Amino acid sequence: MLTAMDAIIDTTRSTPRRRGAGAERDYERVARAIHYLRRHASQQPDLAAAARHVNLSDYHFQRLFTRWVGVSPKRFLQYLTVEQAKARLVRSGSMDDVVSDLGLSGAGRLHDLFAVLEGVSPGEFRRAGSGLTIRYGIHESPFGDCLIATTERGVCGLHFVDQSRDEMAALRTDWPAAKLTRDAASTATIAARLFDPIRGRNGAPLSVLVKGTNFQLQVWRALLAIPPGRLTTYSELGQRVGHPGAARAVGNAVAANRIAWLIPCHRVIRETGEFGDYRWGESRKAAMLGWEAARLDRAEETARSERTICGPEG
Repeated sequence: MLTAMDAIIDTTRSTPRRRGAGAERDYERVARAIHYLRRHASQQPDLAAAARHVNLSDYHFQRLFTRWVGVSPKRFLQYLTVEQAKARLVRSGSMDDVVSDLGLSGAGRLHDLFAVLEGVSPGEFRRAGSGLTIRYGIHESPFGDCLIATTERGVCGLHFVDQSRDEMAALRTDWPAAKLTRDAASTATIAARLFDPIRGRNGAPLSVLVKGTNFQLQVWRALLAIPPGRLTTYSELGQRVGHPGAARAVGNAVAANRIAWLIPCHRVIRETGEFGDYRWGESRKAAMLGWEAARLDRAEETARSERTICGPEG
């Protein structure tokens, strides 16, 4: 019987992977199209207008989205509507039991404890990385280039790189006294696991070294239990960490997360269905949420089709 995760892997195999500048340009065009359509939503521009905005024909615009996420631009953009987000919040409500045991059963097996967090001690926090060697590299991803930083104790930094910003600024801010060594070979395996489900499901969970308060660590661990394609709100997240009514404090903890994608703060949206702010850009958050939703739906469709062909177990 084909599982949902197997189906996700099949969708990854069936979508050709792009390398180098081509992959980066794919994402840049997708992000520009998303930004254009969201900015002009009140005017209800059609896809042809979005294609022209990124200097593509309708045909090549269609190919761009099929190559990047495996679905048509029309279908992808349906995932970005407020109504769709609200529906996904309702669907994600069934994940409460999964979240309570940190993804160890049921649908949480899709996530399979992909990462485990370790917080630095108060003394280590004060030393600001003194005596720590951090190796880092820049790698392509479906959402633009990202910088991954790691220590002997685990990943300590992951953020998306924009051409207009100093790629090292965030790392220096987080670990000002650490020794920084560029070593893309040491982070390449991590990058492959993060954005390639075929490799990502294999091996032990990734260790993540973070700096934060006990409350922030509670919130970040709860985020790890939300599988790809699912959503939650700040108030729901507060309930899950035992602090109902602390939506503002939860929001601050989510915003303080410095580990993009791996600690999936992008899966938290407003109760209205609006996606809200994101440290690495609202268009990137929309792209990430749409990408995950599309792949989850394709996985579920494939699993249902396989069940129909094979018949019920037993």
